[in-house]
This record gives sequence, structure tokens and C-alpha cells, in this order.
Amino acid sequence: MAVATKKALSLGPRLKDDYNKRLAPELMKSLKLKNPHEVPRLEKIVLNIGLGRNKDDKKVMEAANNTLRKITGQQPNETKAHKSIAGFKLREGNTIGLKVTLRDARMYEFLDRMINIVLPRLRDFHGVSLSAFDKQGNYSIGFIDQSVFPELSFDETTTAHGLQVILVIKCKEMHQAKALLEGFGMPFEKGTE
Repeated sequence: MAVATKKALSLGPRLKDDYNKRLAPELMKSLKLKNPHEVPRLEKIVLNIGLGRNKDDKKVMEAANNTLRKITGQQPNETKAHKSIAGFKLREGNTIGLKVTLRDARMYEFLDRMINIVLPRLRDFHGVSLSAFDKQGNYSIGFIDQSVFPELSFDETTTAHGLQVILVIKCKEMHQAKALLEGFGMPFEKGTE
């Protein structure tokens, strides 16, 4: 029993092992990089829920908190308003959202689940958009509804809210970030380059 436990502990996330053994050397060769530290890599994944008009509704806040905790395995942090804006009925210090930052093993496990389980469950899914990269090579995906995550039961998805996932990638150019995500198996839309 102790041998099986020790062996299970030595196994890391599947995507991390794949990156270290196969993907990083392939990217170094295909992108013609001379230094292994130049190879693009995933630094962190940030999940964010903005509460919007429902910022004062305790039921929505509890549902959003539960969603992030269940799908990431971490307790979310509250995001606060930095300024008071009368038009939005917003005061400085009000809670306006929740966020979680994933790194290392949890980051790779979440990415693996998102690519292989969550994205295929989306209705009328034809691939993720190539226009969601920013100038630094980071990639953003927005989910309108949290019910596509298998960790959540039907009762936990009755209060619908959106979710934003930002993949923070260390790279020099956008095409390097795209090559990294394709190597992980991210299903990009066909025919839009």
C-alpha cells in the first residue's frame, strides 16, 4: 500500500509531464530558439467572476464562491472596487467579484480538464477564437454559464453567472503562445488565421 501511495505522489499532472518531456523540446526546435529559457510556458491561470448588478445579492455571491472553490480546489479572493462610481451605485471597497490564481500542478490539472472535458461539452462548439490573444500572448476564454464544469451538480448551477479564464503565458510573440496552446491540445477554430 505504501508503495502505491509513493508512486501516486510521484506522478505529476499529465500536461506538465508532457510539456517537460515532449512539448518544450519540440517548441524549441520548431520556433528555432537557441536558449531553453526562451521556450514559451504557462505561468498561471486566473479565473475571475464579476458580479455586476448582483454584487449585493448574497445568493449569487455564495454561488460564485462555491463555483470557483469546486472547480479549482482553492478558496477565491474577493475583488474590491477601487473607486466610487455613483452611476453604477458603487462605493469604494465594495466587493465586485471573485478571483482565483492557479499555479504549477493545479494550473496544469485545470487546463487539462478544461481542454478535454469542459470545451467539448459546450453547445455548438467549433473551436476557441484566435482573436482572444492580447499583445503579450495571454489568452482569455469567457464562459457564459458555469454548468459546463462537471464538478458542479445541477443544484449548484441554478444561479447562473459567467466566468472568465485567463491563461498567462510567458513568451516573446503571440505566435509562440498559440504554438504552446496548440501543443497542449487547445481546439482553435478552423479557417480563421
